[in-house]
Amino acid sequence: MPFSEFADKKVWKTFAINISLVILLGILSIFIGLFLNNKRLVETGLTIRAKAHFNNIILTRRWNAGYGGVYIEKTPGIASNPYLIAPDIQTVDGKTYTKKNPALMTREISELAKKDPNGAFQFHITSLTPLNPQNTPDDFETTALNSFEKGEIEATTRQQNGDSLVFRYMAPLFVEESCLQCHAQQGYKIGDVRGGISVSFDMMDVQRALNINRYILIGLFITTVSVLLGTIYFFIHSLMIRLATIQAKIAEMAITDELTGLYNRRYFYSKLQEEISRAKRHQYPISCLLIDLDFFKIVNDTYGHLAGDLVLREVAILLRSNCRTSDTVARYGGEEFVQFLPETGADGARILAEKLRTLIGSHVIQLEASDPLQITISIGAVSLSEEAIAKIDTADQVIHQADQALYRAKTKGRNRVEFA
Repeated sequence: MPFSEFADKKVWKTFAINISLVILLGILSIFIGLFLNNKRLVETGLTIRAKAHFNNIILTRRWNAGYGGVYIEKTPGIASNPYLIAPDIQTVDGKTYTKKNPALMTREISELAKKDPNGAFQFHITSLTPLNPQNTPDDFETTALNSFEKGEIEATTRQQNGDSLVFRYMAPLFVEESCLQCHAQQGYKIGDVRGGISVSFDMMDVQRALNINRYILIGLFITTVSVLLGTIYFFIHSLMIRLATIQAKIAEMAITDELTGLYNRRYFYSKLQEEISRAKRHQYPISCLLIDLDFFKIVNDTYGHLAGDLVLREVAILLRSNCRTSDTVARYGGEEFVQFLPETGADGARILAEKLRTLIGSHVIQLEASDPLQITISIGAVSLSEEAIAKIDTADQVIHQADQALYRAKTKGRNRVEFA
C-alpha cells in the first residue's frame, strides 16, 4: 500500500474516531442531564409529598393547641398523660376526662399509622431531649435535629428497610405557647427548636419507575447513538470515496497528457529512472524509442491545429494499442512521443519500431471536410545491454542517445528507424 494511501486512511480513521467521540460525549451529556433532571424531579416530588404529610400533622397539632388540648372520656385502657400537671377533670355527672395535648395526640396518631397495614405513611415526633423515652430519635433523626440547631430547615434520606426502600423526611418543630405547658421547666422559650417530626413512606413503586425510566433512557441512548453514528459513518464513507475518486482523478491528470491521454513527459522521466534502477538490480536489457511525426508542421499549417490535434490523438491510439502492459508510452512534447521497453534488447526493439513505423505510415486519418491524410514517423532507438546499463545513471542519458538516433533518422530522409 502506498504511504500516501495509508496516511489518508489513518487521517480518515482519526477523523471518524474524533467526531464519534464528540457526538458520543454530546449525546451522553444530554441523556445524563435528562436522567439527573428526572431524578431531581422525582426527589422533589417525594419531598413535596412528605412535606404535605408533615404540614397536615402540624395543622392537626395547631387545631388541638387552639382549644388548649382536647379532653376525652377516661375509659379502661386510657391512661393519663404523666407529663401534664392535673391532666384529668371530673364532670358533674361523675365521668372522668383526660387531656390529650398536641404532643400526646401526635404520638398516638403515629402509633395508629404504624399499626395500619395499608398506611400510606408513618411519622415520629422526637427531640434531642425527649420527656418520653418513646420519642428517642434514631440515627437519621439525631443527625437531622443537630442540623436544625445549626439553621437547616429540613432533611431527607433514603433507607433500605428489608426488601423495601423508604423515603424519610424531617422538619423542625418550633416551640409555641401550647408547648410550654409541658416543657417550660426545660428552659424553652417560644421560637426555639423543640424537636422535629420525621415522615417516612415506602418508595419502592417510585424506585421501580425510576429503574424503568433509566432502562428506557439507556435504550434510547444506544438507539440514538447507533443511528447517528451509523448515519455519520455512512456519510464519512461516501465522502471518503468521493474524495478518493477526485484525488485519484487529480493524480491521474497530473501524470496524463490532456490531448492524447498518454502519460506526460514528467511522469515518463520518473518512470524511466525507476526502470533504469530496476534493470541494474536485476541485470536485464532495456530499450527506448523516441518517435517524431514527419512534416507535422505542414499538417498544422495546411489543415489547422484542430486537424493536427486529431492526428496526434490517432497516433497515440495506435501506439497505446500496440504496446505491452509492461511498456510505458508517453507524449514527449509537440509532435514527439516516447516509448520505454523493459527487458527488451536491440532485436526486439527493432522489430517493434519497424512495426510501428509501418502501421502508422499505412494508417489513414479521416479529417473533417478534407481528404484522407496519411503521415509517416521517424524513430530514434536506443538499446542498452546488461553491461551498458551499468554505465547509465540518469534518464537524460538514455533520452540523449535516442535523440541523437532520431536526428540521424531525420537527416537521412525521415520515415525510418535509426539506432544509437
